[in-house]
Amino acid sequence: MSAISERRERERAQRHQLIITAARELAEAEGWEAVTTRRLAERVEYSQPVLYSHFTGKDDIMRAVAIEGFGELATRLRRARLTDPASPAALHAVCRAYLEFATEQPALYQAMFMLPTDVKFAHAETPPPLRAAFDEFVNCFHPDNQRRELFAEVTWSALHGIAALTESGRIPPNGQAERLDFLVTQIAATPRPGV
Repeated sequence: MSAISERRERERAQRHQLIITAARELAEAEGWEAVTTRRLAERVEYSQPVLYSHFTGKDDIMRAVAIEGFGELATRLRRARLTDPASPAALHAVCRAYLEFATEQPALYQAMFMLPTDVKFAHAETPPPLRAAFDEFVNCFHPDNQRRELFAEVTWSALHGIAALTESGRIPPNGQAERLDFLVTQIAATPRPGV
């Protein structure tokens, strides 16, 4: 690849990232309804055709935002997990990090888990960042537990429920720590069938 081609590829990747970042910032500030290709084009100071050369539309942009979010979530969960990957303390730390992530970045969380998307979950086509985030939950359970993916899935589902219900005001945010302690205690105390 020539130096000119490399430079063009770098510039294209920078534009691509600039659009994703602008979409995230606009969504966090004003909600996903405010994110339009016209507003993004104005914000990044490129024409709409340039924007469409990177993304087919808003859904495609939201998909890119979600995948970037899954990568950030995976990194955050990995850091939260303690040195012993199969312990209640590690599970508690990962669960707390998940809920903090959902609370701190509600628009990003919406793109990842609540808004319509074509991102495949629990599928052969699951994007690697999403699988990496899920694996952080799996790694909190003992490797001998043949149902550790099920345990991880149920834990993630419960956390998502807590995050969504808290965000919508259906459960009070001040009970988060107690809910988290209860969830981890119950999951960690569950016998490991199939061991």
